[in-house]
Amino acid sequence: MTNIGNTVLYTGVTADLVSRVLEHKEGKYPNSFTSRYNVKKLVYYEIFPSIEEAIDREKQIKGGSRERKEELINALNPEWRDLFEDIKNW
Repeated sequence: MTNIGNTVLYTGVTADLVSRVLEHKEGKYPNSFTSRYNVKKLVYYEIFPSIEEAIDREKQIKGGSRERKEELINALNPEWRDLFEDIKNW
């Protein structure tokens, strides 16, 4: 996820992507990193069959450089548009 200017990147893991993105958009946790930096735009996601695999992938992405994260986003979503519209009715 990112902010409106695409200057901040946030990587997380969840079992319910729609609900979690809504929490970020609504600022449910006002003292969180995502609230402080207005991270409300879903620009990239991956789906895994198990939470363990998702957590492993999250660690891999978090450990990578910003350049690598941008490459992942650009491959899936070159306009960096908010993908929430694509998933909100899951």
